[in-house]
Amino acid sequence: MARPGPDAELTSAQLHSSLSDPLLDVMNFLNEVTSRHPEAISFGPGRPYDGFFEVDRIGDYLTAYTRYLETDLGRTPEEVRTALFQYGRTNGQINDLVARTLANDEDIHVDPAHVVVTVGCQEAMLLVLRALVTGPDDVVLVTDPGYVGITGAARLLDAETVPVPEDEAGLDPDALLAAVREVRARGKQPRAVYVIPDFANPSGTSMPVDRRRRLLELAAEEDLLLLEDNPYGFFSRTGEHRPTLKSLDTRHRVVHFGSFAKTCFPGARVGYVIADQPVVTASGARTVLADELSKIKSMVTVNTPALAQAVIGGMLVSYDCRLREADKDLVDFYRGNMEALLAALDRHLPQDRWPVRWNVPDGGFFLSLTVPFDADDAFLRESAGDHGVIWTPMRYFHLGSGGERQIRLSASYLTPHEIDEGVRRLAGHVIERLTQGDR
Repeated sequence: MARPGPDAELTSAQLHSSLSDPLLDVMNFLNEVTSRHPEAISFGPGRPYDGFFEVDRIGDYLTAYTRYLETDLGRTPEEVRTALFQYGRTNGQINDLVARTLANDEDIHVDPAHVVVTVGCQEAMLLVLRALVTGPDDVVLVTDPGYVGITGAARLLDAETVPVPEDEAGLDPDALLAAVREVRARGKQPRAVYVIPDFANPSGTSMPVDRRRRLLELAAEEDLLLLEDNPYGFFSRTGEHRPTLKSLDTRHRVVHFGSFAKTCFPGARVGYVIADQPVVTASGARTVLADELSKIKSMVTVNTPALAQAVIGGMLVSYDCRLREADKDLVDFYRGNMEALLAALDRHLPQDRWPVRWNVPDGGFFLSLTVPFDADDAFLRESAGDHGVIWTPMRYFHLGSGGERQIRLSASYLTPHEIDEGVRRLAGHVIERLTQGDR
């Protein structure tokens, strides 16, 4: 009998280098803190509020979708069964409903064939980066601070990311132009710019319309694609709704990411990408970027689960493909939560008394609180363990240095009462740190 070999053991050097990147440890650390202190009030997650989810409605949405297949599309019972139980088209099954909803809600008019339905917005980002980044000289520019999902996906693909600073009005076009020139001076090629124009994660900033138009002009002048992410666009605090970059795009410069996680519910894991950019193949044939993304998706997730699409499709059908109107109560709730968060900060941590400041977002889920000391992991552990409140260090969202003295607060997952109590606890910890030197 042959002697058995040793048990398998891997070293980190045998795994992809991204797995040693601290960026990929961020969520694990926050989850660890949360699990150790379940009684703490958490401003950490950017997830939707649970109170609007109704379990018994899922069956209603499935029924609405099957009725749509039978009545509107004329599908036979056998075809409906196949649509619900089989793999389905890689590009998606509810593309037409998504396109109709975008036209109604965002004034984005797109051919359904140019929509790829994805497993959440995160898959959409991964597909687009995989398609655009062809080698080590291709660079993706991202807002700084920025969403860790895009930088994490780029890291997994060995794609270089270059930060572009934000100011109080979001991505700075002048800073973008400087970054583009710096990248080219190094002999590399800037391919795309990732941006959240409305109520950005993590900062909460929004871009004025004139800056959006300038960004589109700059993309054309510098031959860039804009990767627009729009998860929070419905949730205006002021009632103003600014046009998306895609609705202003007349030159196919914008690849638009969307998701039903915030406007419907995240458990379905249904997102989409609009990729209408023309593509000329080596043979001279013409196609669009959506078709190329579909090829990649077929090797990643094969397709987006049919039942998940059916539930979201049923919601769209039930609301006549007008989610903005259907989500009015949700919009009002998040508006009230942001107002509650701002009022609680004014009440418990007044800026005329303490050396702190925060921005006042026009909407969305997040704002940034600045304090005169390092808001690091140790301070977060103290907040959770000694004061019963959890938040997210802003330094997690910077590619390099930055955010060391800033805290991201999310207003989405709590009730107004919990927001006030959570800010009271956080203010107590901040004031304790500020007054330590006086003892």
